[in-house]
Amino acid sequence: MQFGGRYRFSAPRAAVWAALNDTDKLRTAIPGCKRLDWTGPNELEMELKVSLGLLSPTFTGDLHLRDIVPAETYTLSGRGRGGMLGMAEGAARIVLSDDGEETELTFTATGGADNAIMKLGKALLGKSAQRVIDHFFERFGDTFGAAVTPLGDID
Repeated sequence: MQFGGRYRFSAPRAAVWAALNDTDKLRTAIPGCKRLDWTGPNELEMELKVSLGLLSPTFTGDLHLRDIVPAETYTLSGRGRGGMLGMAEGAARIVLSDDGEETELTFTATGGADNAIMKLGKALLGKSAQRVIDHFFERFGDTFGAAVTPLGDID
């Protein structure tokens, strides 16, 4: 599955970058996030409760940042364990660019899961994932006082 979008933040790029690296702001913005902690310079551990219709499994996992260019871009990849539901994994590329005094954030992601989760249906997961992503960026902007304007799909 692939996801993505573009968002404009009413904040300078340095402020958006700082917030992207602040676990308190991220934990507040990520729906269902119970725990998010740095475990190394480019590694985090996470615990996330996900709503999948009738099921609400809790995933635990490790996140890794790579291809980091400060205040410009990085790739975040991770793998989550959902108990009896199996594994989910994904990667997201974040790119920040100046838009006058504001910042444009471009987000592209891919994700997948093993057969136990896929039995729930790709359509349900896809719709849920995009809804979670859009809601995340709205809440994320709120954590540091930036208005967020969705700009739509990636050109």
